[in-house]
Amino acid sequence: MRIAVVGAGAIGGFIGAMLSKAGEDVTLIARGAHLRAMSEHGVRIHGSLGEFVTHPKLTDDPANLKNVDVIILTLKAHSLVGIAPSLASLIGPSTAIISAQNGIPWWYFYRHGGDFDGLQLEAVDPGGTLSRYLPPERTIGCVIYCSTIVSEPGVIEHLEGTRFAIGEPDGSRSDRCHKIAQAFISAGLRCPIRSNIRHDIWVKLLGSVAFNPISALTRTTLQEIVECPETRELCAEMMNEANAVATRLGIEVAITREQRLVGAEKVGNHKTSMLQDVEAGRPLEWESIVGALVELGNKLDVPMPQTRAIAACTKLLSQSLSRQ
Repeated sequence: MRIAVVGAGAIGGFIGAMLSKAGEDVTLIARGAHLRAMSEHGVRIHGSLGEFVTHPKLTDDPANLKNVDVIILTLKAHSLVGIAPSLASLIGPSTAIISAQNGIPWWYFYRHGGDFDGLQLEAVDPGGTLSRYLPPERTIGCVIYCSTIVSEPGVIEHLEGTRFAIGEPDGSRSDRCHKIAQAFISAGLRCPIRSNIRHDIWVKLLGSVAFNPISALTRTTLQEIVECPETRELCAEMMNEANAVATRLGIEVAITREQRLVGAEKVGNHKTSMLQDVEAGRPLEWESIVGALVELGNKLDVPMPQTRAIAACTKLLSQSLSRQ
């Protein structure tokens, strides 16, 4: 398959390198020092899977590609609106778009059914821009259970996890999902096809809605957050609020808040992606994680006092980082 990875940073570069090593026709779309280093030395992977170098195709301009089979979007959610119009050339008659963003994605309510079918959230799809340029009917959901970092330009360190759950919005086990899953599995990655990918989204969101913004605001790790009684309780309350929204949308999340807290404690002194962005001075991926949740709470008349307060503070922090 011809695969384009849009946003080939830590996660995208890792996926692209693994697929390229397995023989897939991969092009990484990246920029800056990271792109230059990959162009000169290849994509260097090291960590729990060993060390290797691979040489996929590289570009900084999506217009250089036409009609690929699969687009893998690994950009942060807030970066999608700006780049979406430039991806038109990539989309052919049968192109599949794998959406691998954190939080609630723009396509979430496509073929959702019921009263919420087709609902658009301004927090993640302002003005419907993403739905226009990245048609929901092309989209396959993806929930990432993998941790990687760019340790230096062109070098990606794999910390843990190789699981990338995928699923159609309508729950079908489509041929395109099977082909994509097989490519991932052949590359040494885990890629289960889920019949309810929205449930997977909520399982991950239940933790990230609390841990990500609190870690960014306090500059602390998962273990520090859950070991402090006050922030542990705050996380639990935010999870309860998120779960109330999920329930109203017909999702029964198969994990308790205590299981989520204990799991975070076991991970130890891990820095969330949002904390890593703070330390790097980058804008935060807060809209799809807490902003969308607050917007849904408003639409569904679900009280969310804790999440609303944390969202407001996280928004202000992100704006401050954008001005630096």
